[in-house]
Amino acid sequence: MTATLEYTDKIAVLNLGDDENRFTPDFLDTVNAHLDTVLADGAAGLLTTASGKFYTNGLDLDWLAANADRTPWYVGRVQGLLARMLTLPIPTAAAIVGHAFGAGAMLAVAHDFRVMRADRGFFCFPEADIRIPFTDGMAALIQAKLTPQAAVASMTTGRRFGGVDAQAYAIVDGTAGEGAVDGAALDILRPLAGKDPGTLGAIKQTMFGAAAEVLRAGR
Repeated sequence: MTATLEYTDKIAVLNLGDDENRFTPDFLDTVNAHLDTVLADGAAGLLTTASGKFYTNGLDLDWLAANADRTPWYVGRVQGLLARMLTLPIPTAAAIVGHAFGAGAMLAVAHDFRVMRADRGFFCFPEADIRIPFTDGMAALIQAKLTPQAAVASMTTGRRFGGVDAQAYAIVDGTAGEGAVDGAALDILRPLAGKDPGTLGAIKQTMFGAAAEVLRAGR
């Protein structure tokens, strides 16, 4: 299943899929096309979620191994999506219904709010254990959104956070049980409907413009 888009109470619900939802080039194209539609439709907010055991497992390492000469292009595409989500001019929330690893966890962090399943699934930056250092842009994103304590705890250890641990570190804003994560995230977004996109976009650009600039530069 590819990423799909539907609406609930004028809030766009972007389902990333029912597999590992890795960032293949086609996946990136599809998600960006859906974001184009969301903005063109004047959506009141954006919820991202998934249907399987993964929210998203991040980078497509198999594609990278087979296309090593295109690594800068690929990383640029991924970071472009992260920058876009970080500064999207509507309220955003990630419903982390399953595992979120690496760049998949970064995508969740790029949202305004996050709700994670309390009893199952991990949030993890495994870079320290898989010997892949963070790019400047990825580090800037994480450090712009997490407290210094949470950034060190997540970026330097490879620790797998369950929902309760992630909330204790303020990595996520709330937790919910099985089948209730989407609803809890929608409850965060509904009161924010009607915010002016121009104003909200300008605020996010002021807050996170430096991180977004580094991400878009592909560094």
